[in-house]
Amino acid sequence: MMKSRPSLLLAASILGILAGAAKGEEVPAALSGGHDIGRKDHGRPCVLIAAALGVETDVFREAFRGVTPAKGRGPTGGEARRNKTALLRLLGPHGVTNERLDEVSDYYRFRPQDGELWKHRDAKVHAVVKDGKLVEVVVDDPGAGYTTPPKVKVRGFEKAEFVVELSFGEELKTNGSIRSIKLKAR
Repeated sequence: MMKSRPSLLLAASILGILAGAAKGEEVPAALSGGHDIGRKDHGRPCVLIAAALGVETDVFREAFRGVTPAKGRGPTGGEARRNKTALLRLLGPHGVTNERLDEVSDYYRFRPQDGELWKHRDAKVHAVVKDGKLVEVVVDDPGAGYTTPPKVKVRGFEKAEFVVELSFGEELKTNGSIRSIKLKAR
């Protein structure tokens, strides 16, 4: 016996509703922060710059110790050459080229005194609640440019704690993105 089209549509709708109930309800989640600069980083997102250059953060910090920043203005030609020489003297043996150093430096250049932040993209997330319990936070867009794990907030679950894991690498558009968000076990 062949079922009518409306019966099949009704059955498909019921299955869809049941599948949605099994997955849980999507609720908004919010992220804040995640753009902190360490005390040893002298106003630079060293973790991002180092990852983009393919070196350890401490290697970049050590190389940057030889740089004399121009405060409140761009460096003169001579200052720029001396700074570049100092950086490449320590970064060159790690495979960092002048061209890559320029590309990464330009990408992460910003003026904090003007309220600027380096290039970044805010991540987008949502939470899943099932039977009144928070079961997970889903990363819809991992964002980029985070230096530290952002704080996660889910309305109605203010006491929930999360572990946010970041991913760093040489691809500028994904460097400092959110790899995962896990609910901290209680």
